Amino acid sequence: MIHLVLGGARSGKSNFAESQVMQRVSNNKNQKGSRQLACLYFATAEALDTEMAARIVQHQSKRQTEAIDWRTIESPLALTAALKSNVQQNSLVLVDCLTLWLTNHLLQKTDNWQTTKAEFLQTIAELPGEIILVSNEVGCGVVPMGEISRRFVDEAGWLHQDIAAIADRVTLVTAGLPLRLKG
Repeated sequence: MIHLVLGGARSGKSNFAESQVMQRVSNNKNQKGSRQLACLYFATAEALDTEMAARIVQHQSKRQTEAIDWRTIESPLALTAALKSNVQQNSLVLVDCLTLWLTNHLLQKTDNWQTTKAEFLQTIAELPGEIILVSNEVGCGVVPMGEISRRFVDEAGWLHQDIAAIADRVTLVTAGLPLRLKG
């Protein structure tokens, strides 16, 4: 099952995605004979400055207070390989966030984003378990002025469309309110 969660900055998309994991874990605990879910958190952010480091710490501390035993896998670039080597049948996966992962790739001098994206799409379509993908919806604003910014918006939009096409569920979160778009 693939669930794409989109939203703008500070829209509540990460909180919503984490609440979906908590709900699934709670439902699983109430089912007799079900195997315990392995909750995997794939983090794509890199602490390249003090402000981003503080954001990462805030996300980490929030997860530590929840009733979920998260296993965090740092994967700012090698997300597809990390998913392949860690996800199993009983996995409940949260990837946060795809637009940071995209940015990390676009800033690489020798990166081949189209190949990376194709491998990622094939992998998530074949993964066992459940996967929730969090990403920033950036297509609702003005067209950016700079070349790299325009490429980022284009690539993010195309990535979201490609994921939405294979996803079981797509949710847009605005002002903390989820709007189901698919599924």
